[in-house]
Amino acid sequence: PGIMPIASYSSLARFSDNCGAEIPRWIRRALESYGDDSASIREFGLEVVGRLCEKLLAAGAPGLHFYTLNQVALTRTLWQRLGLSA
Repeated sequence: PGIMPIASYSSLARFSDNCGAEIPRWIRRALESYGDDSASIREFGLEVVGRLCEKLLAAGAPGLHFYTLNQVALTRTLWQRLGLSA
């Protein structure tokens, strides 16, 4: 599965628009509620994407493909939280 860490609402929306994917309404609303609070957006994204990754791996996904979009630190944090890196 392809996973994109959430760095900002605008980058998520742009990526989704470009590939034709729809952002679930509950995620869109949560992100909009944070306004310009980038730290809260990133933490929300780490929690949501982290739970998604856990579910995918538990369901037997053979691996995860991360779209980092120059946000390597977010991907590294996800890997650490998932116990995938040393």
